[in-house]
Amino acid sequence: MQAISPTQPVSANTSGSGTQNAATSAFGLSFDSLLKIILTQLTYQDPLKPMDNFQFVSQLAQFSQIQIGQTTNDKLGTLVTAQGTAQAAGLLGRIVDIPSGSSVISGKVTAISFANGDPQLTITTGDQQTISGLSLANVSQIRQGN
Repeated sequence: MQAISPTQPVSANTSGSGTQNAATSAFGLSFDSLLKIILTQLTYQDPLKPMDNFQFVSQLAQFSQIQIGQTTNDKLGTLVTAQGTAQAAGLLGRIVDIPSGSSVISGKVTAISFANGDPQLTITTGDQQTISGLSLANVSQIRQGN
C-alpha cells in the first residue's frame, strides 16, 4: 500500500491533465502557476519579516487538497463511465421500451455503440426494423428477451 503525502499525487499512474484543467477552470490558473506564485512569494518576501511557517504550510496543504480533490473527481468520472458501459452491456438480448412522443417503441437490444463515451443502443423491433442511436437514459422498461 502506497503512503500518501500531501505533496504527491495519489498514484504514479494519475495523469495531471484533468487536475490541471480543473484547477485552471476553478482559479483561472493552472496548478503549476499556483505553485509558481508561492515560490515567487517566498523569493520576494521581506527578509526582516519572513512568512510565518504555519501560513506557508497551510497554503501548501490547501493546494495539495485541491489537487487530491480534482484527482478524486477524475477517478469518479471514470468509474461512472465504466458503470454505464457495464449497464449497457447487460441489456444485450433484452427487450427494452423507449418512449417516443405519445407511443412507446419496444425492441430487442442487438448492439451497443459508444458516442463520446455514452452508450447508444441499437434495437430490433417486432416488425424487424432496426433503430440505432438510442440513449440508455431513455429506457423506461427492461424485460427478459426471447
